[in-house]
Amino acid sequence: MLHRKIYQLCCDGREVCVFLRDQQRWIERARIIDIEGDLVTLRYETEEEDEACSWEEMVRLESIGAVTQKLASVPRGNVDPLMTEDCPESERIHNHYTDSNPE
Repeated sequence: MLHRKIYQLCCDGREVCVFLRDQQRWIERARIIDIEGDLVTLRYETEEEDEACSWEEMVRLESIGAVTQKLASVPRGNVDPLMTEDCPESERIHNHYTDSNPE
C-alpha cells in the first residue's frame, strides 16, 4: 500500500516530508521524482549558512517510515484571510442546492 501511495505522490509532483527509519531523520520539502523497483529517488534542497544545496538521494522503500504532505497553510501575523467576497465572480463555487427540496 505504501508503494502505491508513494507512486501516486510521485505522479502528482507534490512536496512531501519523508522519515527515514534506518537513519532516524526527516527529509523536508522533498519531491519524489522516480520509483524503480524498491528504490525511491528524492530531490530536495537544504540551506547551510551562506549556501543552498540541492540533493538527490536514493532510498530503499523499506527504510521509509512515514510520508507527510502539507495540505494548507495560513500566514501568521496581522494578515486578513481572503473571504469568499474577495474571490472573482467567475471563480466562485455556487451552491447548486437551494432550500426548496423537491419531495
